[in-house]
Amino acid sequence: MDGSLLHSVFVFLAAACILVPISKLSGLGSVIGYLIAGVIIGPFALGLISEPETILHFSEFGVVMMLFLIGLELQPAHLWEMRGKLLGLGGLQVSLTTFAVTSAALLLGRPMGEAIVIGMALSLSSTAIALQIMQDRKIMSTGTGRSGFSVLLFQDVIVIAMIAALPFLAAMGGGHAVPGGHESTTHGPEGLWRALSIFAVFAGMILAGRFILRPVFRLIAKSQVRETFTAIALLLVTGAALLMEWLGLSAALGAFIAGVVLAESQYRHQLERDIEPFKALLLGLFFISVGMSLDFGALAKNPGAILGLVAGLMALKFTILFIIGTLFRQELSSRLLFSTLLCQAGEFGFVLLSFALSEGALQPELATLLNAVIAISMALTPIFVLAYDKFLLPRFGGANKKTGQAPENNHHKVLILGFGRVGQVATRLLHTQNIETTIIDLDGEQIELASQFGYRVFYGDAVDIDLLRLAGAQDARVIIIAIDDTEKATEAAHEIMLHFPEAKVIARARNRGHLYDLLAEQVDFAERETVRGALAMGQKALEFLDYTPLRAKRLADDFLAFDFKMAQEAFEMRGDMNALAAHAQTAKERLMETLNADAEEYGISVDPEDGGEKDGQ
Repeated sequence: MDGSLLHSVFVFLAAACILVPISKLSGLGSVIGYLIAGVIIGPFALGLISEPETILHFSEFGVVMMLFLIGLELQPAHLWEMRGKLLGLGGLQVSLTTFAVTSAALLLGRPMGEAIVIGMALSLSSTAIALQIMQDRKIMSTGTGRSGFSVLLFQDVIVIAMIAALPFLAAMGGGHAVPGGHESTTHGPEGLWRALSIFAVFAGMILAGRFILRPVFRLIAKSQVRETFTAIALLLVTGAALLMEWLGLSAALGAFIAGVVLAESQYRHQLERDIEPFKALLLGLFFISVGMSLDFGALAKNPGAILGLVAGLMALKFTILFIIGTLFRQELSSRLLFSTLLCQAGEFGFVLLSFALSEGALQPELATLLNAVIAISMALTPIFVLAYDKFLLPRFGGANKKTGQAPENNHHKVLILGFGRVGQVATRLLHTQNIETTIIDLDGEQIELASQFGYRVFYGDAVDIDLLRLAGAQDARVIIIAIDDTEKATEAAHEIMLHFPEAKVIARARNRGHLYDLLAEQVDFAERETVRGALAMGQKALEFLDYTPLRAKRLADDFLAFDFKMAQEAFEMRGDMNALAAHAQTAKERLMETLNADAEEYGISVDPEDGGEKDGQ
């Protein structure tokens, strides 16, 4: 790298600060801004930085951190639920693309081993670019987002097997001498010991997450030294990455597993907040380094071949992804976006090619050509997504998607966002008192179904403030948020409290964690969707156990009031884990005292062994 470290840091930050906002404001997105910044400061333009490879290796740590954060969001049970898409979507994409590219390479005269290496390297899509675009567009929780993530996650896992297969492929191809080639970075055990070590490391990570890290986090939280928590978060990511590299595996996979292990920890949100700034900066650095690594010299020597390979690769992958999306019954607009997002080659292709060179499975000249193909395809992806928005979405976006009438201001007192099972019950109660409501939902099929039962439901997004104004939110006395997407519900609560402070906001909570998020937005009332139904069943169970209906109802009502009070108290202490633990331990005793305080009034005693009323009516 030219000049001092401070000089290089200044160049990176200056390029990012100038070009990324311009790109974002122009509608191109932040990824293109970073790529353009890399091209400008790289060795093939201004030459302010002359060694992009060094930066690329360092900045890949941004991808590692991103996968750690993704792992934190995926509880093991959720991961198990995804197994169908992981093996179906991901397995089909990798196998079909590898087979197609390998066949093309064989037709072009490459040896079998070398052709398979090319097929594997080009089958991998860019986790960094695709996930960043999906997060920017807030589609991670949609069908397209889940499908895309499933493919990317499968690729990140299968790359381990690909790297392990390289020595055999080198033998099939006869091997290539690599002048000045670097040795494999795998320094861990070999053979059977390596397999046992991999198993031991994975098991050790799971056990450490459950029995060691939680007490450590508790101790750090008790010390109230914020920077120590940040340090241990970074230590976890780097430690998991180093373990995987020692075993010759993907560092990103190690970070992902570490995230999954901690997904059920009560410190998950704190870890996310501490890691996020580092992840964002390093990912930006990664995109800049990709821009710098675009070899315009190689492109100038043989532009037709490189651009033809890029076009052929992206067209092939788009076609395969579109077919897979069709097999999995995605809507047309979702299929098109899914295929556009993943039709490029990816950063793990660079890693695989580097290992292939060190093993002699690939010729250096061919590796240089393929690196250029990968980098250019990654750089083109944000542009293709922009083209999808401008040309494909307006034409095909509504082909299979039912919408509905845009909202209008009828000056109703109540605005209801979401007309699913919760919104319908609230609406029916209000209509019994002749209280008119304006109802908005984003599901066209639900709107059509509701119209058959005499309900007029408008089409729109609950977080679109301009649309809410059009619906008369500024005139509403009460706004009920009944949508089932927790992130969108919390975002809607935030925007409504900010823009329509005169309205009383009532929000549906999916669980206690979501309830805390809504209380943090200071909504006027929030209710967990399953609590009252569960209490109704418990109340009926008490009656079957010989409690009088009046007594059972009173117990259920008191339980509901006490439980909400406990939730509010826990919300106030949410930053103090010791206080929360103590609060949870005393809550059960306080609950029993509260619910049985009037037992004497009923002439009842409660048997702690088997429950039920004794000496009662």
